[in-house]
Amino acid sequence: MSDEQYDAALSLLRRLDPKNVSANLNSLCKIAPELAEDLLSSVDQPLGVKTCKATKKEYLTCDYNRDGDSFRSPWSGDYEPATDGPTPSAALRKMEVLANDSFDIYRDLYYEGGVSSVYLWDQGEGGDDTNSFAGVVLLKKTSPSSSWDSIHVFEVETSRGEGVYRVTSTVILDLGAKSPKLGLSGNLTRQTEREMAVDEPAQHIANLGSIVEDVESKLRNQLQEVYFGKARDIVGQVRSLGGVEDAKQKQRQEEVIKGLQ
Repeated sequence: MSDEQYDAALSLLRRLDPKNVSANLNSLCKIAPELAEDLLSSVDQPLGVKTCKATKKEYLTCDYNRDGDSFRSPWSGDYEPATDGPTPSAALRKMEVLANDSFDIYRDLYYEGGVSSVYLWDQGEGGDDTNSFAGVVLLKKTSPSSSWDSIHVFEVETSRGEGVYRVTSTVILDLGAKSPKLGLSGNLTRQTEREMAVDEPAQHIANLGSIVEDVESKLRNQLQEVYFGKARDIVGQVRSLGGVEDAKQKQRQEEVIKGLQ
C-alpha cells in the first residue's frame, strides 16, 4: 500500500455522500483490498446493533469489538459467533462490566433511549493492569428518519494517584426530512486530554463519564451553533420567499416596464 493510494481513498470518501459512508467504504475495500485494514481502522462509520444471545440485551458493534466476522458482546464478554479473539484481563473485564452498567444509566438519562456499549482492552504485554488501558464508549440513538452515533476512543495512564485521559470523540449525524431530496449528514471529531485524580480503579469510570458528558455537550452546541447555523444561513440566502408565480409576475412586470422605456 502506498501513502498516495491511502490519501486518495480518504479524499474520495470526504467528497462522497456521508450518508453512504459504509457502502462506499466497502466498495473501496473491494477495489483495493490492501487498503482495507487501514481504512476500516481510520474511517468512522455508523455503529451496528446486535442482540446478545446470552442476555438478550442489545449491544453496539464496530471495529473495536470485531474479530473477523464475530463481535464481542459487552454483556456476556463472549464473541458471537464464538472465536478466539482478544479479550480483556480479569481485572479489566470487571471494570468493563461496571462501565457498561454506568453508561447504560447515562444513556437512559441523556438520550432517553438508544443503545450504549463500552469495550476495554489491555495496553502492553503485562495484562491484568487497571493503571494503563484503552477502550471505547459507544452511544447510538435512532429515529425513523435520523440517527446519532457517538464514538469516544480513549487511552488511560495512571501514575501517583493521577490519571491522564486522552480521548478522541466522533459524532456521526444523519438528519432526514419530509422531503426525500433533503437531508443533513456528516461527522465531527475532537480530541481531549485531561488529568484527574484516581483513588481506586473504579474512579476511572466516573472520570470517563464526566469527560464524555462534557465533550458531548460541547459537540452538540458546536453542531447547533456553527454547522446548523451556517446551513440555516445558506438556506436563507438561496430560498425564494415568494412563490414561483410571484417571481414570474415580477419578471413580466419588469419586461413591460423595459418595453415602455
